[in-house]
Amino acid sequence: MATFLGSDDSVKCKVVVNHEEQYSIWPEDQPNPAGWSDEGYRGTRRDCVAHIEEAWKDMRPKRLREAMR
Repeated sequence: MATFLGSDDSVKCKVVVNHEEQYSIWPEDQPNPAGWSDEGYRGTRRDCVAHIEEAWKDMRPKRLREAMR
Protein backbone atom coordinates (compact mmCIF):
# COMPACT_ATOMS: atom_id res chain seq x y z
CA MET A 1 0.00 0.00 0.00
CA ALA A 2 1.52 3.33 -1.06
CA THR A 3 0.96 6.35 1.19
CA PHE A 4 2.69 9.67 1.78
CA LEU A 5 5.37 7.55 3.50
CA GLY A 6 5.90 5.52 0.32
CA SER A 7 5.27 1.81 -0.03
CA ASP A 8 8.06 0.50 2.20
CA ASP A 9 6.60 -1.00 5.40
CA SER A 10 10.03 -0.82 7.06
CA VAL A 11 10.21 3.01 6.99
CA LYS A 12 10.81 4.45 10.49
CA CYS A 13 7.73 6.09 11.99
CA LYS A 14 6.27 7.28 15.25
CA VAL A 15 2.74 7.08 16.62
CA VAL A 16 1.04 10.43 17.20
CA VAL A 17 -2.24 11.23 18.95
CA ASN A 18 -4.52 14.28 18.88
CA HIS A 19 -6.72 15.92 21.53
CA GLU A 20 -9.60 13.59 20.57
CA GLU A 21 -7.35 10.57 21.34
CA GLN A 22 -7.25 9.55 17.69
CA TYR A 23 -4.06 7.84 16.50
CA SER A 24 -1.95 8.14 13.38
CA ILE A 25 1.56 7.41 12.17
CA TRP A 26 4.06 10.05 11.12
CA PRO A 27 7.62 9.95 9.77
CA GLU A 28 10.01 9.63 12.71
CA ASP A 29 12.33 12.38 11.45
CA GLN A 30 9.58 14.98 10.84
CA PRO A 31 7.99 17.42 13.29
CA ASN A 32 4.50 16.46 14.34
CA PRO A 33 1.62 17.97 12.41
CA ALA A 34 -0.26 20.79 14.17
CA GLY A 35 -2.53 19.45 16.91
CA TRP A 36 -0.74 16.09 17.27
CA SER A 37 1.72 14.94 19.95
CA ASP A 38 3.98 11.92 20.37
CA GLU A 39 2.17 8.92 21.80
CA GLY A 40 5.50 7.34 22.69
CA TYR A 41 5.80 4.42 20.30
CA ARG A 42 8.40 4.37 17.49
CA GLY A 43 9.27 1.67 15.00
CA THR A 44 8.68 0.59 11.45
CA ARG A 45 5.44 1.61 9.78
CA ARG A 46 4.25 -1.99 10.09
CA ASP A 47 5.06 -2.06 13.82
CA CYS A 48 3.40 1.33 14.42
CA VAL A 49 0.22 0.21 12.66
CA ALA A 50 0.18 -2.97 14.76
CA HIS A 51 0.65 -0.89 17.92
CA ILE A 52 -2.27 1.36 16.98
CA GLU A 53 -4.50 -1.65 16.28
CA GLU A 54 -3.73 -2.90 19.79
CA ALA A 55 -3.97 0.46 21.61
CA TRP A 56 -6.91 2.17 19.86
CA LYS A 57 -9.90 0.08 20.90
CA ASP A 58 -12.64 2.71 20.46
CA MET A 59 -12.25 4.82 17.34
CA ARG A 60 -14.90 7.35 18.29
CA PRO A 61 -13.54 10.83 19.11
CA LYS A 62 -13.05 11.43 22.84
CA ARG A 63 -15.82 14.04 23.08
CA LEU A 64 -18.33 11.61 21.49
CA ARG A 65 -17.32 8.79 23.87
CA GLU A 66 -17.77 11.14 26.82
CA ALA A 67 -21.13 12.43 25.56
CA MET A 68 -22.45 8.87 25.22
CA ARG A 69 -21.58 7.90 28.81
